[in-house]
Amino acid sequence: MAIRIDRVVTRGGDRGQTSLGNGARVEKDDPRIEALGTLDEANAVIGVLRAACPPETHDARFLRRIQSLLFDIGGIVCQPDRGIDAFPAGEAAMDVLETEIERLRAHQPPLRSFVLPGGTPAAAQAHLARTVIRRAERRMVSLHRTAPLAPAIPACLNRLSDYFFVLGRHFNADGHDDITWLPGSFSA
Repeated sequence: MAIRIDRVVTRGGDRGQTSLGNGARVEKDDPRIEALGTLDEANAVIGVLRAACPPETHDARFLRRIQSLLFDIGGIVCQPDRGIDAFPAGEAAMDVLETEIERLRAHQPPLRSFVLPGGTPAAAQAHLARTVIRRAERRMVSLHRTAPLAPAIPACLNRLSDYFFVLGRHFNADGHDDITWLPGSFSA
């Protein structure tokens, strides 16, 4: 696919509207734009996480694939006339994500408590990515109520949040340096 962007400043959104992929104009707080904006936020957070990874490692390459996947999803969502079968790669993407989750999890001890976001900078970024992906999933579920989406879209985002959870543990010495919940830590 060839992409060409001749102008960045178009002034087309100055009055609170933007264009969808099919050319339709909608308000910038339209549920579809909210969903797309949250995908964009997730992609930016993943970019920061990727910058914290040594380049050309498996983790950095996999994160780049995830960023492209989020663009693929956004390309589908921005076109309201696409049907609910518009994400044929969804099942394959979920299979790849599940394989990667299990690859990472194989090196991690079983959970004995809830894990708090934090630890290494990369682990904290992975947990932030997880929460933004969860928000994107919620936005897709809301959008789906009024404009049906391919079922694989929210499912894929759900799988991605699982991936970022185990990736956070991976960046905390495969869970050995996780920060865990201390129930009642402010109790007398």
